Amino acid sequence: MPFNLIELLVAPGAAVIGGLVGFYIRQTLSASKVKACEEEATKLLDESKTTAREAILEARDEAIKIRAAADTENRERRAELQRQERRVAQKDEAVERKLESIDRRDKSLATKEKEAEALRSQAEEYRRQQRQEMERVARLSTQEAKELLLQAIEDEVRQDASRRIRDIEIQVKEESERRAREIIALSIQRCATDVVSETVVSAVPLPNEEMKGRIIGREGRNIRALEQATGVDLIIDDTPDAVTLSAFDPVRREIARIALNRLILDGRIHPARIEEVVQKARHEVEGTIREEGEQAAYKAGVHGLHADLIKLLGRLKYRYSYGQNVLQHSLEVAFLASVMASELGADTNICKRAGLLHDIGKAVDHEVEGPHALIGADLARRLSTAPKVVHAIAAHHGEEEPASVEAFIVSTADAISGARPGARRESLEHYVKRLEALEGVANSFTGVEKSFAIQAGREVRIIVKPEEIDDLASVRLARDIVKKIEDSLEYPGQIKVTVIRETRAVDYAK
Repeated sequence: MPFNLIELLVAPGAAVIGGLVGFYIRQTLSASKVKACEEEATKLLDESKTTAREAILEARDEAIKIRAAADTENRERRAELQRQERRVAQKDEAVERKLESIDRRDKSLATKEKEAEALRSQAEEYRRQQRQEMERVARLSTQEAKELLLQAIEDEVRQDASRRIRDIEIQVKEESERRAREIIALSIQRCATDVVSETVVSAVPLPNEEMKGRIIGREGRNIRALEQATGVDLIIDDTPDAVTLSAFDPVRREIARIALNRLILDGRIHPARIEEVVQKARHEVEGTIREEGEQAAYKAGVHGLHADLIKLLGRLKYRYSYGQNVLQHSLEVAFLASVMASELGADTNICKRAGLLHDIGKAVDHEVEGPHALIGADLARRLSTAPKVVHAIAAHHGEEEPASVEAFIVSTADAISGARPGARRESLEHYVKRLEALEGVANSFTGVEKSFAIQAGREVRIIVKPEEIDDLASVRLARDIVKKIEDSLEYPGQIKVTVIRETRAVDYAK
């Protein structure tokens, strides 16, 4: 028990003592830390003062350097400004000197202008006096003399121009004629055909005069039935042993010819039999038309034609123009155009096709109004023909302006085929009118004394008055006549114009 009491008594004392000792120790440690911190702060303050002093010194040195550089730059700028001011001053002095020189020059020019004006006035006066003297001597006014001079110059220029034109035309004609002769001769040589010998069949021979009555029939019923079935007029007149067929459509005329021949051979002529025979003849002619069209296309080397174009082409077998068979003429044009195209480097296929179809409009020209060239072009266009071929068909007679080499070739081949000797025949009336029109064009020019159309209108010779037309004017006259013939007349091939100027001197020995 005492022991526990002592422990109880001692324990609080020990705790108090421990607390005091701890407090003292803490106070002692805190004082030492504070002192260490103060020493550290003093040290840091000294170091910062030293660093600030060094920074101030460095800044002061840098400011001194910047000020020195600025002073140097200012001095350089001031020196540059002074140099520029000196240059400007020098330029101003130069400008002032130039202005003074210009002023002196202006004064000199003004003086010279006054002197030149005086000299000009003096020269004008001299010229006026000279003109008056020349007018007095020549007895001509200035305007009259000027007109005479201009007229003389114009005549001289016209003569020189006519001479040069004549020389150039001669040279060009020689070369072009030589080349054209070669091409045309080659084409014609490779496409030599017979002369026209066929004519339009318009008369059917009869075995005897009694047959005319049988054809007419009782009260004319046979002839009416035949005309109604064929669309052809039968002319029975006093012509011995013959009946004349008349129709614009050559195919109908051919059907009527075949039917009438068969009726005559058969001997049975009555309306029912007429209708039967005419129907058979129509089928036969249609088959012939198709075969002829196919054969023509095969001969020309043209393939892929529309079936309707083949039929129209075959119809041309029964069509004639001035005695020339149109189908044969179309084949000739196709051959000629092909040869010329190969020589000239053009498209031979287009030329052959257009040459074969160029007169296709003549197959229906009795049914459709308008020129056959435009009719044919419209038919070809509707039946899916190439545009170049359509254009060549439309332009082969000038209804359209030729716009391609192939169109020119087809037109030329058409003229060659129609203009070759023996190709066509024309009526006497049309022939005489064409010659009179040709001579009328020649006689319409001043200075023409007489004109003669010769060689079936392929040449016109013109005799001029020598006192009105000189040699050079005759060249111009021939060219003007040619141009007027081309513009106003229609003709196959070409027409040669020859101007003849003849001077005769006549005297008598007594």
